[in-house]
Amino acid sequence: MKPNFSMTQRLLMSPAAEGGLSAGTPQGGDSPAAAGKRPNLIEETFRKLGETGGTALIPFLTVGDPDLDTTLDIIEQLEQAGADVLELGVPYSDPLADGPVIQRASARALEQLITVRTCLDVARRARERGVKMPFVLFTYYNPILQTGLDLFFEEASRNGISGLIIPDLPYEESEDMLQRADRVNIALIPLVAPTSSERIEKILRNGRGFVYCVSSLGVTGERASFHDGVDAFIRDVKSRTDLPVAVGFGISGREQVQRFSELCDGVVVGSAIVRTIETLIPDLMNADKREDALLQIRKFVAELKV
Repeated sequence: MKPNFSMTQRLLMSPAAEGGLSAGTPQGGDSPAAAGKRPNLIEETFRKLGETGGTALIPFLTVGDPDLDTTLDIIEQLEQAGADVLELGVPYSDPLADGPVIQRASARALEQLITVRTCLDVARRARERGVKMPFVLFTYYNPILQTGLDLFFEEASRNGISGLIIPDLPYEESEDMLQRADRVNIALIPLVAPTSSERIEKILRNGRGFVYCVSSLGVTGERASFHDGVDAFIRDVKSRTDLPVAVGFGISGREQVQRFSELCDGVVVGSAIVRTIETLIPDLMNADKREDALLQIRKFVAELKV
């Protein structure tokens, strides 16, 4: 069954649904690393950054916006710009957690007939080009369900996906997904929001990879300011988990990245990058201007790295 509400709507409307994804208590709750399996690439990346006191820069882009070849070129540029982990957004027709910038990107990508399996294939092709950073697939639940759980996890593992974020899957329904992800060493990444309060412990109990702290209520999108309690919220989450903690939703510039890097282990930037791509689409589609447009995207992301 397809969940009916966005992650933010669930957090606001139903305290029992907080946690988003891997907050259940499935049997065999130890992480793959704790169980003796090979380390996940996300874990390795955060470990290396922790040794040097670095903060992970985690860009987001919508796969297929404006087309697949351009997405692959942008992925290469993002790694060269200093990205540590990359969120690959699966375009979806009803992206309830996403603001207008990412909604428009999804619409453009869907015109290219992009599916979740297309996105998994992009991960494989990026690996073939030599891209080494971990990939986190950001997808709503229904595209996975339509693909088939067995086929999805088989292809995700084979094509180099290290993490998975499903913003509209509540923890009550996440046990099977967590077990499947663990079996193929994919981190099912938990989301926590400022409204989580006393439910944080349950949300974090079976977290994998890193914890994604939602910096503000509502949908994704660039913001000039954040609510007054966000700093205390992030500190509270960090005090309750040994996992790296990243913050996202609304972060758009170097000053904001710098601010949050002093509080957490990673910073996610989405809408600002997608908007930059959007403004450059005419040049990206022009053979004479394409290289310069790609370099502009690389420069924008490089300036976010702190």
